[in-house]
Amino acid sequence: MSRLSTTFAALKTDGRTALIPFITAGDPQPSVTVNLMHDMVKAGANILELGVPFSDPMAEGPVIQAACERALEHHVSLRDVLGMVKEFRQQDNKTPIVLMGYLNPVEVMGYQAFADAASEAGVDGTILVDLPPEEGGELDAILKSKDIDPIFLLAPTSTDERMELICKQGSGFVYYVSLKGVTGAAHLDVQSVVEKVNQIRSHTDIPVGVGFGISDAETAAKVAAVSDAVVVGSAIVKRVAENAHDPKKISEQVCGLIAAMRQAMDA
Repeated sequence: MSRLSTTFAALKTDGRTALIPFITAGDPQPSVTVNLMHDMVKAGANILELGVPFSDPMAEGPVIQAACERALEHHVSLRDVLGMVKEFRQQDNKTPIVLMGYLNPVEVMGYQAFADAASEAGVDGTILVDLPPEEGGELDAILKSKDIDPIFLLAPTSTDERMELICKQGSGFVYYVSLKGVTGAAHLDVQSVVEKVNQIRSHTDIPVGVGFGISDAETAAKVAAVSDAVVVGSAIVKRVAENAHDPKKISEQVCGLIAAMRQAMDA
């Protein structure tokens, strides 16, 4: 079993929901990332989503766009991100890591070279926002041959046919984007999330994670009650930005939010 499968199975047995925090690798500087990853796990994160900095992050709102810019000021590349994963694995070989980013850096590296390097580093899944399932067959097959799960996004506008395709082609978990728009967007309508998650579950047995619009412990708990995973991005990255010149304070603020969410989700 993959780390993702093992983690979700263990959480299900315990009656708990996965908490998946997102940070951009190299933000605000490369030396912060690996320590922050370890701290987030200690605070209650079950899976880590690590953003690969990109110059044109089209799915992101201003908060994560700015995080990419801060990381790119330090010239953080895809290979650098894989190096961070490899360093993290020296102490933690259990927590799943999902890379979130865009296709261009993978194209530049080459599909097989990327899959080989990601597998060696200890990556468990990928979310490539601008690679639709209709065009992902070649890369997906290579990733799966290395036990790396290709994870796809579903939106509030996704049809049943689209859900069927994505649930069939993806693995690890399905990522439901709970809002129309970019990351960090407006207030979350939890009832509409319930309806959509139930619709997705009619197409698949793999876990369903929900992200976008989850910024506090109360919302995290409500989403946790109806999903298999809660993904938190902009609320965490905002705390990184606010404390960019003090790595210790970054950890305190980020881990405080994660711990509060974990407590509320488990209550």
